[in-house]
Amino acid sequence: MPKRYHCPVELAVDVVGGKWRPVILAHLKEGVHRYGELRRRMPGISEKMLTQRLRELEVDGLVLRHDHETTPPHVEYRLTEEGLSLAPVLQALYDWGAARAARTGTPCDPLAR
Repeated sequence: MPKRYHCPVELAVDVVGGKWRPVILAHLKEGVHRYGELRRRMPGISEKMLTQRLRELEVDGLVLRHDHETTPPHVEYRLTEEGLSLAPVLQALYDWGAARAARTGTPCDPLAR
């Protein structure tokens, strides 16, 4: 039996909530990324955590993993159609975060990658 939600926001937060899931999705909104690229863009996340979150997002149908089956490994991640449907939400979070950083003087360098 599927989990029952009492509010659409509850469902949304269950799917995209957490510290790293929205950040990963926001980076993938920009386009296809290899694992190493994602790792460099998020220096605060451990390799284990990044791998776990990518797998969860894949199971949830938001991220597609493409393994080119080469040596050395070449694995790319991209948003699925369902993941792409989050683009306006991710952009709104980005815009709000940038405005909040400006209002509060919080250091936030979106260009630091």
